[in-house]
Amino acid sequence: MVHMTDKYQGFVSTPIGKLLVKNLGLPNPTRLERYKAGDPLVKGTVLVGGRGRLAESLPGLLDVLGVTSTTAQADGERYKGLVFDASGITSVEELVELQQFFTPLMRSLESCARIVVIGTPPALVEGSERIAQRALEGFTRSLGKEIGKGGTVQLVYVAEGYEDSVLSTLGFLLSPKSAYVSGQVVRIGAHDEQHGSALADWTAPLAGKVAFVTGASRGIGEEIARVLHRDGATVVGLDVPQAASDLQKVMKEIDGDWLTLDITSVDAPQRIAHHLKEKHGGVDIVVHNAGVTMDKKLANQNPERFGKVLEINLAAPEKITAELLEQGVVNANGRIIGVASIAGIAGNLGQTSYAASKAGVIGLVDSLSEKLSDGITVNAVAPGFIITQMTAAVPFATREVGQRLNAMSQGGLPVDVAETIAWYASPASTAVNGNVVRVCGQMMLGA
Repeated sequence: MVHMTDKYQGFVSTPIGKLLVKNLGLPNPTRLERYKAGDPLVKGTVLVGGRGRLAESLPGLLDVLGVTSTTAQADGERYKGLVFDASGITSVEELVELQQFFTPLMRSLESCARIVVIGTPPALVEGSERIAQRALEGFTRSLGKEIGKGGTVQLVYVAEGYEDSVLSTLGFLLSPKSAYVSGQVVRIGAHDEQHGSALADWTAPLAGKVAFVTGASRGIGEEIARVLHRDGATVVGLDVPQAASDLQKVMKEIDGDWLTLDITSVDAPQRIAHHLKEKHGGVDIVVHNAGVTMDKKLANQNPERFGKVLEINLAAPEKITAELLEQGVVNANGRIIGVASIAGIAGNLGQTSYAASKAGVIGLVDSLSEKLSDGITVNAVAPGFIITQMTAAVPFATREVGQRLNAMSQGGLPVDVAETIAWYASPASTAVNGNVVRVCGQMMLGA
């Protein structure tokens, strides 16, 4: 597979680059740590604080993940992660506890550190507690833009009764798997947990699962297929007939199966359902990754191009999902995962059709999240600037702006999107439902 690189990041690590960074105040992106198979989830110690519903259980939960944690700050000690349970904060006055915990620790963080704040979903509480819990979003998003050195900050809202359902989310957010995810809000507890799984092997959470990935021949789709295979899944990759040779090459490398067809054809949903049912007995993970851009300002747009983008990026996933659910092809505790985009949240010049389609993917999540049963969940990722062969063709100035205007001053990699999807896909993520997580290095503007 082709690995694209950030040439600016390479330049600023040279002697002349370092000199220019120092004298001109240029962005100096930290080389992000990313997970490699066989690595521990966290290379270092996580300090746990706070006094909420999860405070007492957090060290034990982290121990299940093989993560070293402590509740006592030690002078001179450096930390790879901080977890603060703010679910006990019930008034505006108590929000100062955030400052009291974090301020003394900010200079004790290692490079690429992880901060997770845990709260209670504001919609589930009232009055002063609701106000205080909603305030946590502003705190974490701002801290994400301050932390620097490749660090990330997230807020995890945990509904009452779901305190033991945070394992897969903590494992993702505290590890290098979440390298390019920051400033995000994750909600846990919007689903019936009885179908969830207690994982015996956190290194192969998808063992025995069947994953279906569209647009799997290259780029982000290829990386999704490879990461799901790494985690134990049998992957069925789909792409258009003209990409058949590339698709087959990838699938053979990961012992997967493949299907070539146009997802917008009238019989595509039925053919996909038939293949998954007959050859694999059903499917556990459905990833709608296939997509196109046909960018033009609206004044220059025509109905054919506009409609084609909507058809591929949105109508096809909607129809395929409906068919798989109607025929019962998605197994209990299954996962439906859409690939949206920052463009669908913040909009983008010349991308009215693309942004509409990707906002529609978020609408698909919203429309299904409360209707699904048997532990089936639906979530989406919303990538920002991800370095691929496609973005390599973007004009230099536009590409540089896209890569630098985020808290990490760099573009993400396809694996960053794939790792986020693998977290959703875990059988232990049943309580993670109806979420849209941005994989954008926390963009500075618009989202």
